[in-house]
Amino acid sequence: MKIFIILGAINAFMSVALGAFGAHGLKGKLDQYYIDIWNTGCQYQMYHALGLLIVGILAAKLPQSSLVTTSGWLMLAGIILFSGSLFVLALTKISVLGAITPFGGVAFLIAWVLIIVAAVKHF
Repeated sequence: MKIFIILGAINAFMSVALGAFGAHGLKGKLDQYYIDIWNTGCQYQMYHALGLLIVGILAAKLPQSSLVTTSGWLMLAGIILFSGSLFVLALTKISVLGAITPFGGVAFLIAWVLIIVAAVKHF
């Protein structure tokens, strides 16, 4: 499905841009603890941007599989909730935002399980 390839490429681009911003723009402005949080957000955004690209390829091979499509939307939600909350936490230092992060992590986990199920069911 074209949308997941586009979303994957956009998120890969954003991950690189945000990583560069964190390395150069935030250097000296945030404690190392918050830089590490920022970097974790960038890493997981990139991992799941690649996951979205995989979903796009799988969706083209399995156009009737709602498992694959649902997986893609969960990966996107995970990026927003997981990485997004870490970016906001790093910039604002509002620790309560860390409570949102696990919801994104659960979305990631479910997304990967759906890909496993789709693979077992269709290949």
